[in-house]
Amino acid sequence: MIPRRLQILLRRGMVLRKRRRSGDIWPIDAAAASPPENWRGWPDGKRFALVLTHDVDRIGGVLKCRQLMGLEAEMGFRSSFYFVAGDYHVIPGLREEMEGNGFEVGVHGWTHDGSLYKSRMHFMDQARRINERLAEWGAVGFRSPAMHHNLDWLRDLDIEYDLSTFDTDPFEPQSDGVRTIFPFRVEGREPRWGYIEMPYTLVQDFTLFVLMGEKTIDIWKRKLDWIAEQGGMALLNAHPDYMNFNGTGLGLEEYPASNYQEFLGYVRDRYNGMYWHPLPREIAAFWKASLTDEAKPQIGGRIVSGDYETGALANGP
Repeated sequence: MIPRRLQILLRRGMVLRKRRRSGDIWPIDAAAASPPENWRGWPDGKRFALVLTHDVDRIGGVLKCRQLMGLEAEMGFRSSFYFVAGDYHVIPGLREEMEGNGFEVGVHGWTHDGSLYKSRMHFMDQARRINERLAEWGAVGFRSPAMHHNLDWLRDLDIEYDLSTFDTDPFEPQSDGVRTIFPFRVEGREPRWGYIEMPYTLVQDFTLFVLMGEKTIDIWKRKLDWIAEQGGMALLNAHPDYMNFNGTGLGLEEYPASNYQEFLGYVRDRYNGMYWHPLPREIAAFWKASLTDEAKPQIGGRIVSGDYETGALANGP
């Protein structure tokens, strides 16, 4: 019942207050740099991994997907798009076009109303529908709306990976960071093997440009440089909904798409040849193979049962 403009103003005030108190853990939490046990590095000796993802929150974001995909393809990048399965219809042929051009498609919840985890019964009802849509789309990845998460309950989804956590982000409604810039495994219930959890490690575009009102990409660059130094995974979640491709007339919740383009250019030019640029499903396959291939020393050895406590993971470093 609160008007959207007032919502944004209230959230902006909360974020700016928290930012003043969070300098020791944001945008960089030094404790998140610890590599997994027996870590042997990324494929082909690459210095770090770069993963680009996009949550498509509303139909307006769907209408911008082709522009965003074209921007990335022109610059030599590819990404994964996550659609809200029950809130809107995806443009006919869009998913097939994405996959045909080397991009990936996943599910971003059944609805975007923040209710997914309100009760176990409600979650299981939506999980059934989400699993149906995953099977229909041939998708293997999931991200919860509003970055809510319950790693235990997510074991009921038919997924290879989940993206519903972050290394550090005190500005999220559920602000418990997993404090790692590497993927990790969440064990499954029989007969499921489990899934690979991949936290986002670069601040979300909405937080950075809409709530904080930043005019430059300096925070993205600073965090990326630090992740590259640590040899971790730079995973970004940017939303087409909030990108303005016109260059003029920014709306209340928009920022110039040129900011994202500038970031891609920075990565390409500064780190040319130094990073592995997989799709999320490729990261998940790499991590799973590293954990299950007995011929290799285990890497990515951070395994959790699904029990999740604020600020820490069971069996974490």
